[in-house]
Amino acid sequence: MIQAILDAGEILKTGFFKAKEIQKKGKVDLVTEFDLKVEEFLRKALEKKYKGFEFVGEESFKGNLSSRAIIVDPIDGTTNFVHQIVYTAISVGIWEDGEVIEGAVYNPILQELFYAKKGKGAFLNDHPISVQKGVKLIDALLSTGFPYTKTSRSKDYLFTLCALKEVLPLCRDVRRLGSASIDLAYTAMGRFGGFFETNLKPWDTAAGILLMEEAGGVVTNHKGEPYQFGDIILASSPSIHPQLLEILQECWNKAK
Repeated sequence: MIQAILDAGEILKTGFFKAKEIQKKGKVDLVTEFDLKVEEFLRKALEKKYKGFEFVGEESFKGNLSSRAIIVDPIDGTTNFVHQIVYTAISVGIWEDGEVIEGAVYNPILQELFYAKKGKGAFLNDHPISVQKGVKLIDALLSTGFPYTKTSRSKDYLFTLCALKEVLPLCRDVRRLGSASIDLAYTAMGRFGGFFETNLKPWDTAAGILLMEEAGGVVTNHKGEPYQFGDIILASSPSIHPQLLEILQECWNKAK
């Protein structure tokens, strides 16, 4: 799995510095020929290793998630990729019987490879990682993302604005990198104290969820329930999770 992702990273790296053919999947949701190339490369490489697993790629999958799946975001942060902003990554999660059992997030531009296996810990470039321990909210750097539904000023959009308004005065600051898989990986290694976002897909979060769990973090939805794909996600250090949860619950209830 790791070698396949490293090899696919060379495709991403090549495309990062080139002019790209850009298409729109929505008003502001982009896809390039390199998204398709990375996804097809990983399909061929990983289906050989994980026999009996369905391939679930962002650019090709149209069905429902099966009990055994290879969940792939070929370029998470395509907008960053198009604009040559370095926060862009390949994300792969191996899903079996309701949980992610193996996952990796790889940014070939920064040469950062995050990897986790169920019950075996989480790592960055072979070094063990851990979430921040005992951090206070006022000392925590947080991250978030903006939903594509912002163009219609949806409930997701209003929720995000409310959450930013309420969280920002209470924490050190908030970052918006534009790649959920990197946000989760950075939270798992303690660069961020927490991450929240709405309207994400399985390929955005599959690998990052496992990184967080194996690094000692907490991952729930905005109600404090176990996170399910498609929920609002809150991933954080255990010490600040209750405070953030209260804010997200209130903002979701306020959003109309």
